[in-house]
Amino acid sequence: MTDNLNLGAIDLGTDDEFIARHIGPRAADTQAMLQRLGYDSLDTLIGNVIPDSIKGSSVLDLPAGMGEAEALASLKAIAARNRALRSFIGQGYYNCHTPAPILRNLLENPAWYTAYTPYQPEISQGRLEALLNFQTLVSDLSGLPIANASMLDEATAAAEAMTFCKRLSKNRTSQAFFASRHCHPQTLDVLRTRAEPLGIEVVVGDESTIEDFSAYFGALLQYPTCDGEIVDYRELVSRFHAVDALVAVAADLLALTLLTPPGEFCADVAIGSAQRFGVPLGFGGPHAAYFATRDAFKRDMPGRLVGVSIDRHGKPAYRLAMQTREQHIRREKATSNICTAQVLLANIASMFAVYHGPQGLLRIARRTHRLTAILAAGLERLGVAVEQKHFFDTLSLATGARTAAIHAKARAAGINLREIDAGRLGLSLDETVRQADVETLWGLLAEEGQALPDFAALAASSGDRLPVELLRQSAILSHPIFNRHHSETELMRYLRKLADKDLALDRTMIPLGSCTMKLNAASEMIPVTWAEFGNLHPFAPAEQSEGYRQLTDELEAMLCSATGYDAVSLQPNAGSQGEYAGLLAIRAYHQSRGDSQRDICLIPSSAHGTNPATASMVGMRVVVVACDARGNVDVEDLRNKASEHKERLAALMITYPSTHGVFEEAIREICAIVHDCGGQVYIDGANMNAMVGLCAPGKFGGDVSHLNLHKTFCIPHGGGGPGVGPIGVRAHLAPFLPGHARGERKEGAVSAAPYGSASILPITWMYIRMMGGEGLKRASEMAILNANYIAHRLEEHYPVLYAGGNGLVAHECILDLRPLKDSSGISVDDVAKRLMDFGFHAPTMSFPVAGTLMIEPTESESKAELDRFCDAMIRIREEIRAVERGELDKEDNPLKNAPHTAAELLGEWNHAYSREQAAYPLASLVEAKYWPPVGRVDNVYGDRNLTCSCPPIEAYSEE
Repeated sequence: MTDNLNLGAIDLGTDDEFIARHIGPRAADTQAMLQRLGYDSLDTLIGNVIPDSIKGSSVLDLPAGMGEAEALASLKAIAARNRALRSFIGQGYYNCHTPAPILRNLLENPAWYTAYTPYQPEISQGRLEALLNFQTLVSDLSGLPIANASMLDEATAAAEAMTFCKRLSKNRTSQAFFASRHCHPQTLDVLRTRAEPLGIEVVVGDESTIEDFSAYFGALLQYPTCDGEIVDYRELVSRFHAVDALVAVAADLLALTLLTPPGEFCADVAIGSAQRFGVPLGFGGPHAAYFATRDAFKRDMPGRLVGVSIDRHGKPAYRLAMQTREQHIRREKATSNICTAQVLLANIASMFAVYHGPQGLLRIARRTHRLTAILAAGLERLGVAVEQKHFFDTLSLATGARTAAIHAKARAAGINLREIDAGRLGLSLDETVRQADVETLWGLLAEEGQALPDFAALAASSGDRLPVELLRQSAILSHPIFNRHHSETELMRYLRKLADKDLALDRTMIPLGSCTMKLNAASEMIPVTWAEFGNLHPFAPAEQSEGYRQLTDELEAMLCSATGYDAVSLQPNAGSQGEYAGLLAIRAYHQSRGDSQRDICLIPSSAHGTNPATASMVGMRVVVVACDARGNVDVEDLRNKASEHKERLAALMITYPSTHGVFEEAIREICAIVHDCGGQVYIDGANMNAMVGLCAPGKFGGDVSHLNLHKTFCIPHGGGGPGVGPIGVRAHLAPFLPGHARGERKEGAVSAAPYGSASILPITWMYIRMMGGEGLKRASEMAILNANYIAHRLEEHYPVLYAGGNGLVAHECILDLRPLKDSSGISVDDVAKRLMDFGFHAPTMSFPVAGTLMIEPTESESKAELDRFCDAMIRIREEIRAVERGELDKEDNPLKNAPHTAAELLGEWNHAYSREQAAYPLASLVEAKYWPPVGRVDNVYGDRNLTCSCPPIEAYSEE
């Protein structure tokens, strides 16, 4: 009998178990850590960390957290409101097949999606090799020798190409950039946004009508054009070059398997998207763009570049080339603020090419083109005017007064065609199209009662429609890596081999300060690959994306609640883009009030380099504000400089909590000083993980903040991308939010798609709904507790550089290793590399202070993992003491030689310390040992001998 079953105190109305899944320390662990810190409760600790001036500013008003199953069910209902019609829209976005082994073993694999940017190359060899494959793929297809490790989207890459041409063009007198009207509309939107603050005039026109080529420092052409035409640009490029202008070509990678590549008709830059190489539409992103250029320009190329170097044993090893340039940004001298990539998506595209190989890609391209040629032949039989003589996969049709009716008929049949104008429509085919699709399109476009063409007869009689003079003659993807992994078994093992070389969150804590490497929960990740989110075209009619509308409306409201701002834009698809959008909003606000002279941006000396880089990109002049000995903004210096520049002050950019990991007491006063002088306050949201539920930047003085959803809000870093960087603003800045208003383009777009990287927004929605208001607050509290616990455990071994007035830090702490250099010769690099022998990724090195380590444990790590890390750091300090005492040689010691590979330990051993000390410095490592695949990488060698594509076949064979 169960009638009298006692359910005790179970709450039958809630199911918020996810909070305990997300937060690492258990209740007993929390009490133990608090006791060690000398506090009786978490509330007391937090009360001593958060300054009195901003306590109570939080406006977090969210419902209780949902259980995982309930949240997934709720999101599934939202997703069901999307209508994923068969898309033939094109315009830079295509349906494609994500091969199942790539979906399962890469996109859905935490070994790939939880990895961090490969700044520590020795423990990133797998993803670096995958990115080198991507660069080789792009270089081969574009015909240009140097390609980077991906850009944010095609439109952003085009904007970077424009400023790249401006820097390098020898035509110094022109401020005008020519952009073909045949480029994708979203690309032209982003070009205009980027150009205006820099004083660049974007002239959109028909390249065939240019009379004075010397009027332009550069040009952007589309190949094939947005409407599908394949144009021979050789003479045009030559005429631009004759007047010292540079030419960028936005090219379709799949088309380049069949067409003469841009590098072979002397283009200076090729840009575009790799989306159709296995990456779902996803309502616009995330997708990997590419950027390739000539060898002479390689050191001016924006973004990340993977190169080949050697390790200390002389063996080949991959690394980020010119890493210092990229990682720390050249501040106000920067030419770009891009400090990220779309690594996870670039790796999917690279593995798509590895899996299919050159012959597989050619088959896909040829089939796509043949079906398009057959479609065009049938349409011509039906009397439909096809506007292109030569094309690859896209047609524009002159449909006259029938256009609206055809669109209506198509949508009733579950099909989207491209809306060009009232008398024309467009359609693009892709690798998913088959004979039945072609016949369906004929039926939609035929007049009432017309007999449809015979597919087989047309297939036999119609020829290709590629221009003979532009057929590709050069080989593609001849490297062995693209010619040996075509079975699923081989690809699966290749992906596993690469993943095994890396350290990601699925193996270990990654204690990076400022980068917030927290749990990317499986329940948050599951919706990313749902067809309801993945199969929508970003420019589908708005009534088909009501699920996305609900998702984004709810997410914007959640983020407003978390930050205290009045409005949010989700369009920026990286933190750098969020910074940029935030300053654009401030700039536009001042201009709307007649204050266009306001161009001074105050930035503390401790700021990340992206801040001054972004200010320069929007035409602002940077004035640096000093920091005091405790790492806080020097308020008097700020007051003096704000007053000095009162008539021209546009903004202050400040990170809060500070880049030094401290809640500055004077933040309200700082904001008031800037406001009193007519400026706006931009609060960098990089450290929002310490504030959610505890204090709100929109309520204690901020006018705008960007948020890193890939930090605080659980979107994974993906090996260095994707990211999402939305901005929150107070009401007076809301009219100046970037980009697309409810799916309709308007001036000010900073990303190609209306909602940026829309398909990964469900991750953050899931996180916030499962945590609820109390859960989010608890996450912030536990992040602060964990950071202070680490600081307390390590402070007797390594001085903690900055703390608040009560000796506490925020959510991260900085350990000062500079004295060790003098006492032992051991550098911060040596400690970082030695941590690899313990199975750890190093904390953030030498930022914001050279010679230091910045540690952020996040709330997701358990006390056991925190202790494991502390034990490793303490043992390393003991080894340093042994060097200081002369017990270990100053040059031949475990730190200077770290990391140690298995091959080294199995070979001849001629070090003064033992193999055991090298490989197993802690007993716990015997049970679970990670072996770095290479020894310490020679950065200088790699930069002097820059190799940025797969090693030649001979070297590969020898290896």
